[in-house]
Amino acid sequence: MTTPTDEPRERPLLLAVDAPSLLHRHHHARASTDLRDRGGRPAWALHGMLLQILETVESFAPDAVVFGLDDREASVRREAYPDYKAGRAEKDAALVEQLERSGPLLGALGLRAVTPAGLEADDVSASAAAWAEERDWRCVVVTSDRDAFAHISERTHVLRLITGGVDGSPLLTPARLHAMYGVRAEQYLEYAALRGDASDNLPGVPGIGEKAASLLLAQVGSMREVWADLEHCDGATLAAAVDDQCREEGRRRAGAGLVRKLSAAGARERFDFNLGIMAGRTEVDLGLTPEVPGSPGLLPVAADRVARAVDYLGVPSTTDLAVRVLAGGAGR
Repeated sequence: MTTPTDEPRERPLLLAVDAPSLLHRHHHARASTDLRDRGGRPAWALHGMLLQILETVESFAPDAVVFGLDDREASVRREAYPDYKAGRAEKDAALVEQLERSGPLLGALGLRAVTPAGLEADDVSASAAAWAEERDWRCVVVTSDRDAFAHISERTHVLRLITGGVDGSPLLTPARLHAMYGVRAEQYLEYAALRGDASDNLPGVPGIGEKAASLLLAQVGSMREVWADLEHCDGATLAAAVDDQCREEGRRRAGAGLVRKLSAAGARERFDFNLGIMAGRTEVDLGLTPEVPGSPGLLPVAADRVARAVDYLGVPSTTDLAVRVLAGGAGR
């Protein structure tokens, strides 16, 4: 893993952290430690998340950090689709408690945690990418989920945390995303809407899997062009383009089959519905005021504030590390 170097270093950097995804990972990975804070409450997921945040701040030296949290009381997506994320196992009570305490902990540290009404952490990430674009900043989204891939651009990259920590995790750029999925960054959301997302209980367009979705978008460019071709010439141009590519690759022709699946009753409705559910909202107010020194979310943070907040977790070495990284301007 390397930090982005293709843009001028003087552009400030916003780190947007998907806090729930980190808490979920560390809850399961660290539950055996049974770490408790000084009040006797479960703290292993909070501690693991904090350590990973500190590692990321050391690696990237951001100018500001914003954390996205889910609204656990309301969901505009569930209102539109009651089966959204249905089938997921019920969250362990210890995880729920740490999810609820994460915002206050981050706020006590002097960092910026945002829980958008009716929305999710990924909407904060989407808004962070838009915020950076508008203000000529760079942005790195930190998450373990694929949803954030839709925010990748030349300005915004995604650090997808996997086993191995920050140094062992890929930093996804438009070029790396294309190498992985065969689609351009601006096509990823449509690719995901075609494929569906089992983790969110969103079926894809029937018969269109990852390979077909990638082939389709690579040859036609966008679903708007696909639907237009189906409407105006029954998909003849689409079928010919796909078949030409299949011929070049020595594969069996697939154009007619794709046209048939995309023309089936409900196919476009399924795509449009998925697109609406999956699209990250970009209007969330991050509450960042970089023009006001010392305001929430900006680094560095006051050392005494960091020490007080982290000390309650009861791990002195982590308190020392947090003070050094968050208050000492690590890597600057």
